[in-house]
Amino acid sequence: MLPWKRVLRPVVALLLTAAVATLPAATTASAATTAGATTAAPSRGWNDYSCKPSAAHPRPVVLVHGTFGNSVDNWLGLAPYLTNRGYCVFSLDYGRLPGVPFFHGLGPIEKSAEQLDAFVDKVLAATGAAEADLVGHSQGGMMPRHYLKFLGGAAEVNALVGIAPDNHGTTLSGLTQLLPYFPGAEDLLSTATPALADQIAGSAFLTKLNAGGDTVPGVRYTVIATKYDQVVTPYRSQFLNGPDVRNVLLQDLCPVDLSEHLAIGLFDRIAFHEVANALDPARAKPTTCASVFS
Repeated sequence: MLPWKRVLRPVVALLLTAAVATLPAATTASAATTAGATTAAPSRGWNDYSCKPSAAHPRPVVLVHGTFGNSVDNWLGLAPYLTNRGYCVFSLDYGRLPGVPFFHGLGPIEKSAEQLDAFVDKVLAATGAAEADLVGHSQGGMMPRHYLKFLGGAAEVNALVGIAPDNHGTTLSGLTQLLPYFPGAEDLLSTATPALADQIAGSAFLTKLNAGGDTVPGVRYTVIATKYDQVVTPYRSQFLNGPDVRNVLLQDLCPVDLSEHLAIGLFDRIAFHEVANALDPARAKPTTCASVFS
């Protein structure tokens, strides 16, 4: 007989998939509204510049997509999840390379951080809020740290929530260590897709970013990781060190959650529940496997 965990995991995975189908109608409406769109999110609730933060949720939430992502597709799950809970939610496109439509997050990360800086300024001006909260997936959970550390973002940001962020780079399960064996490969990567080169463990960008400590004063940090991450490896390299940091492993909350790098950011409602807790820790509720239905 198979061990109980091996039997239970497929069953729970099926339940999680079924739960995704029960997402609020707003998710479906958003998907329909954005069919074929790549640069503008729906204006109703999400990227609604007339939205004013409430007393319960006084800060707008800025969603920062990952590499190859964009301001719409990366957030068809999480953006409605947060707007339905009363947040003013905004998302941006950044890091676009000339002649490359749809796929973003490929330009130099330092330049992308400047674009985030300008976008946060725009959101704060529109909403009248003094600070924003940032939620990013993959590169989008790491890139804002450059904005916080070097561009004055700590004065404009209350919290950064990283979903599977490559805070200390990635080895891609050891594949990046093979680059030196292919002459010219590293130079080609840096020239053609600078953001990919910046995210390799040990890159000059990451060395500068992490020098002197992972965090800056005045900002709360949350990292949500999955041990099944096949993109940012090893997965524990995602975690941050420093004050006001909470590192969360998804499987510590729900041992049978099988989400990998993409699923944790795109539709995992257990991860979403933990995002909501990070945004409003005073009203946080325990995250469990049952959170998929909340």
